[in-house]
Amino acid sequence: MPTDTSKPMKLERYNSYIRKVHSTKLLNASSKFLFRVTLLIALVLILFFTINYPPLSDNTHSAPHHHHRHSFLSTSLFSGSSLVGGAAWEKQVRHSSTPRRVNGFSVLVTGAAGFIGSHCSLALKKRGDGVLGLDNFNDYYDPSLKRARQNLLSKHQIFIVEGDLNDGPLLTKLFDVVPFTHVLHLAAQAGVRYALQNPQSYVKSNIAGFVNLLEVAKAVNPQPAIVWASSSSVYGLNTENPFSERDRTDRPASLYAATKKAGEEIAHTYNHIYGLSLTGLRFFTVYGPWGRPDMAYFFFTKDILQGKPIDIYRTQDQTAVARDFTYIDDVVKGCLGALDTAEKSTGSGGKKKGPAQLRVYNLGNTSPVPVGRLVSILEGLLNTKAKKHVITLPRNGDVPYTHANVTLAYKDFGYKPTTDLASGLRKFVKWYVNYFGIESKHSKETQHFDESS
Repeated sequence: MPTDTSKPMKLERYNSYIRKVHSTKLLNASSKFLFRVTLLIALVLILFFTINYPPLSDNTHSAPHHHHRHSFLSTSLFSGSSLVGGAAWEKQVRHSSTPRRVNGFSVLVTGAAGFIGSHCSLALKKRGDGVLGLDNFNDYYDPSLKRARQNLLSKHQIFIVEGDLNDGPLLTKLFDVVPFTHVLHLAAQAGVRYALQNPQSYVKSNIAGFVNLLEVAKAVNPQPAIVWASSSSVYGLNTENPFSERDRTDRPASLYAATKKAGEEIAHTYNHIYGLSLTGLRFFTVYGPWGRPDMAYFFFTKDILQGKPIDIYRTQDQTAVARDFTYIDDVVKGCLGALDTAEKSTGSGGKKKGPAQLRVYNLGNTSPVPVGRLVSILEGLLNTKAKKHVITLPRNGDVPYTHANVTLAYKDFGYKPTTDLASGLRKFVKWYVNYFGIESKHSKETQHFDESS
């Protein structure tokens, strides 16, 4: 009889079917696993880029370390993006810093959204220099005023990088993109009384931040010439009048003054070791349009208009407190004069090649005015009587009297203040009522802050 092969064949077909079923299940399982892994990787990447690349806008207050990440990640991963370090960002930086005049400067202005920084940036741009700003937009006073200054500078093609002096990689990146000829270093923690509340902010900004800037500047080639903001407060308990650059400055009356004095000593060190050209400017109570809200003339104006009492200080022996009030336009001329006469640094790659320029100057008005007189002028301009509260000057670091001798600045770069307090306050009040939209007899008179400031 023939062998019956039907059973083995059926068995083979059944086994083949089982193998196909298992293969299909395995393939389906593998596909599901691959899909889940892909989805997980996608979610991780989305989370990574959300953390490292938040939306950038004028109102974004990024922490300093975000700039560090942008400097490297955006360059390597998004070379065409507008993020910090990207091609579009670098184009903005270069465009803002490129001078339009022959032999024009390329200036990095730190604190460019600040009072003096914004005025100096506009003056430099007006005469054809390239200007790049750097500012961290801190909240020591209302940042909206700094943002308004930033918007104004932007209209004049001045770009401000939002970053911190203590962000070394960001500073290095800026110097990699632009070979700055000069640095106008105006960024600082200002104010005498605030040091009683937040002393560490003065150390971080005025000492650590300054050292970080000098560390970066010493290593670049060519090294820039640096003009920086010291302060009349370094004279401290000095009793010589008027204050001269030759007078003692080793008795500061406040932590703010001590950090500015420390800055002068640090400048000497970097000049001596690395050949950096450094010029310190001791400002005397600068005032004017777009000023700082923490200054007396500013909050006096606000309080007088609001009918609030104002404190007028007298010294311990009941004499009037007086200040050498200096109008912003005069200070700007002094800053530009210092930049124009600053000699080139002599170092290369962090090594000194020869002696370098080291200077310090007073920039004041040479005419001290009692604070009571300041109030009287404001009363007349505002057509409102102030509610005065006369009190003894507390021991909070304020000094009773300042008076600048500016002979040296006049001799070296023709510094000569021309604006008296009444004229300067008139310009300030016109700006103030216009900026804050205050209805008064001055509201029809507008004070525009233009390049001439």
